[in-house]
Amino acid sequence: MKSPLLAAALALTAAPAFAQANWLLPAKPYRVIDNTYSVGSAGLTALLIVTPKGAVLLDAGMPQHAGTVEKNILSLGFKLSDVKILLTSHGHFDHAGGLARLKADTGAAMIAAQGDRYALEKGVYPGSESNKLMNFPPVKIDRVVKDGETVELGGLKLTAHLTPGHTAGCTTWTWPVKDKDGAAHTALYFCSASVAANSLVPEQYPGIVADYRHTFATARTIPGDVFLAPHSEFFDAPAKQARLSQPGPNPFIDRAGYLKVIDAQQKAFEASLAKAQAKAGK
Repeated sequence: MKSPLLAAALALTAAPAFAQANWLLPAKPYRVIDNTYSVGSAGLTALLIVTPKGAVLLDAGMPQHAGTVEKNILSLGFKLSDVKILLTSHGHFDHAGGLARLKADTGAAMIAAQGDRYALEKGVYPGSESNKLMNFPPVKIDRVVKDGETVELGGLKLTAHLTPGHTAGCTTWTWPVKDKDGAAHTALYFCSASVAANSLVPEQYPGIVADYRHTFATARTIPGDVFLAPHSEFFDAPAKQARLSQPGPNPFIDRAGYLKVIDAQQKAFEASLAKAQAKAGK
C-alpha cells in the first residue's frame, strides 16, 4: 500500500514544478474557531463555515483533492447537501480545482469576483493558457460579487474584499466569529499577494502591477484578527492547530501574523518587479 505522502507525490508528477507534495497530503479536519472548520489538505486550505441554514465552503484545493474535502466534511458529521454556497479566494488550479466536483455533488451556488470569472469558467491560468498543467475543471459562476458586497446564509454575513494582483479577481473574505470565551473576533481569509507563477514584465494580465500596488496599499486596512489563508504555511496552520487544546486565546487570533505576511509579500513583489524590469531593460 502506498503511503499518503508517496501517493501525493505521485499525483503531483503531472502538476507544475512549483507544486508541493503536502498540497495533496490528507489532513484530519478540525474546528479552527467557532463555526469555522478546516477540511483541506496538509498544505492547501479549504474551510467549512457552518450556519443554521447550511454551510459555506471556501476553496476546495486541487482537482485531485475534491474527494478528500468531501470525506472531511462527512467525517465532521455534515452532509454534502448541507453545503449551500461555494466561494473561492482565487481562480488557480490549487484552490479552485475541486470546485466543479463540489458544485456537482452538493448543488451549491458558486459565487466569485468578476475578475476571476474567465479563469474559473474556462479552467485556465489567464496569460498562461498554453501551460495545460495549470488547467482545472471549469466551474460555472452563479453570482458575481463586488468589492464590499456580502454573501449571506443563515444569519452569517461574509464580506468580499477585492485584493487583485495574484489573480485579477483575488478576493479576501471576512466574517464574524467568537472565541471559546465568547469574545467577538473577525476571521480574515487573505487571498494572497505573492507573485508565484505570474509574469510582471510583460504583464501576466493587463494592469497586474497596478493591481498589486493597489492591494498592498489597502490590504492593511481590511479588518480581521483571526488570520487564515489558502496555503497553510502562510498562517502557520500546523503549529497553531497543535496549540488549540492549550489554555488561553485561540492561536489563530493573529493580526500581527497577517501584517507580517503582507510586508513579506510586498517586499518580494518589489524585488521581483525590479528584477523583471532590469532583465527587460526598463
